[in-house]
Amino acid sequence: MRERRRLARHPARVRPELVATAPGQVYSWDITKLAGPVKGKYFDAYVMIDIYSRYIVGAVVHAHESGPLAVEMMKEIFGVHGIPQVVHADRGTSMTSKTVAALLSDLEVTRSHSRPKVSNDNPYSEAWFKTLKYAPTFPERFGCLGDARGFLADFVQWYNHEHKHTGIGLHSPADVHYGLAAAKSTDRFATLAVARAANPERFSSSTPPKILHLPGSAWINPPLPVQPAA
Repeated sequence: MRERRRLARHPARVRPELVATAPGQVYSWDITKLAGPVKGKYFDAYVMIDIYSRYIVGAVVHAHESGPLAVEMMKEIFGVHGIPQVVHADRGTSMTSKTVAALLSDLEVTRSHSRPKVSNDNPYSEAWFKTLKYAPTFPERFGCLGDARGFLADFVQWYNHEHKHTGIGLHSPADVHYGLAAAKSTDRFATLAVARAANPERFSSSTPPKILHLPGSAWINPPLPVQPAA
């Protein structure tokens, strides 16, 4: 006795494991919906982020989603920030489109995709969208396409240059992306030393306060630990 029907067999998807040790190596991108002026009307925000520096290298809003619009954004980003080694995305229609695949193939950029229905495979883009939509200034709806574009441009400017990110040692993404983080860390140590000398009673410990350091690498799914043999 056996199953006589022809059943589809889906092979296990490979778990993406990507590492960046400097800016410009791995970019992650995704598209999120922004509510328009009326129910059922949405705008599409295309956002690409450098996973090491958390710098938003490109963000645009369009009235709809398409592969050619994604290619247009990528060409502009690569012209300004350089061509990365890897571009990671989920399996949306634009991300897997032939136009995007052809561009990345021509530029010899490795394409990486999340596994189906595994949101954790694209954590940097998903986390950024949450930061965007949970911001106190994020509106319930945008009145028009121009409003959405203006808001996103202002938010990206703030995020890149003013937001202090805990994942990169409380530096701004721009400081890390453009190699200014080391100098900023030195300034922090010097400022704390001056404050400690001027007001020692304000410091409860004899050891210098801990300063967050910039991580040496950024991972999408770090390798799983090797299980010891039984």
